[in-house]
Amino acid sequence: MLAFSSSAEQALLLLGRLDGRLANSAAADIWLARARLKGAAMLATVASVPIGVKELQDWICGRTLPPRHSEGLNDPLSIAALVHFALSATESRRDPIARATLNISRQLLDDRKEAELWAPEDLVRFGPAWRAVQALVEAPYPAAGLASVAERLIAARDSLAAPVSGGQLLTTADGRQLRLDPRRSDLGWVVAAHVPAALEACGMTLRRLPSFVDLPRFPGADVETLTGHLAVMIGRQAQAGLVELDRLEARLKKLPEELQVTKRSKAPLLLRLGLAYPGLSKTAVARLLGISHQGATKLVAQVERLGT
Repeated sequence: MLAFSSSAEQALLLLGRLDGRLANSAAADIWLARARLKGAAMLATVASVPIGVKELQDWICGRTLPPRHSEGLNDPLSIAALVHFALSATESRRDPIARATLNISRQLLDDRKEAELWAPEDLVRFGPAWRAVQALVEAPYPAAGLASVAERLIAARDSLAAPVSGGQLLTTADGRQLRLDPRRSDLGWVVAAHVPAALEACGMTLRRLPSFVDLPRFPGADVETLTGHLAVMIGRQAQAGLVELDRLEARLKKLPEELQVTKRSKAPLLLRLGLAYPGLSKTAVARLLGISHQGATKLVAQVERLGT
């Protein structure tokens, strides 16, 4: 028990350090944008539709259609729906920076419209469960701490009635018809998606940290076991988040030295957007910056000459 306590304390120290630095970091918006995609990819793995961050970037930047859109006939849900639920779970009325970065993401690719286009049935199937968990985890907590978060997550999981898909109807060679038992979807990913909101609502973080969703698919039903999983996940993601923040801040510090441009130039802004969403197309650049396609082409060429 002493070893676990020490591990949990270390994880919370790392969490506090990351959360505090993000409150004053010039790279907070970039970090949040990248963490949002990382978290969505983690949730996809938990939901048994594994994808990578690069596949999400390609989709959001307009290079491809939604990942797995043409292959997953047996997938429990569409990637378009999962990403919509994942991004929506990071919305917070108390965090203007998170709101602004989500608005930018939705200028590139509106996850709400994409989900309605590719997966309207999944919005109907999983929407009530998503909203039920949201209401539970955002309700006031009696005390701050990992045990309180674990108790709330277990209550949320227990409250879910998993949507049931219709049983498959098979016809045999002699004309008999058999209906297989319906499949019941696992909803662990719905609960995991709301862990950042639970940490914020419990008072353990100032904002929602989108990458803090890396829970096991079956994290355990008792408070002590889940508290241990939360401590391990928080320590791992906080350490990775600090490394990423260090890298982004170091990159931003070099910008004034590298860019010999006027104050009106949009090149510094494009560099920031490029760090958050690598590989932006010229069409996306024109839309985000409010400039012509010709202007976007020249701006992209200027930034590329810098070797960034």
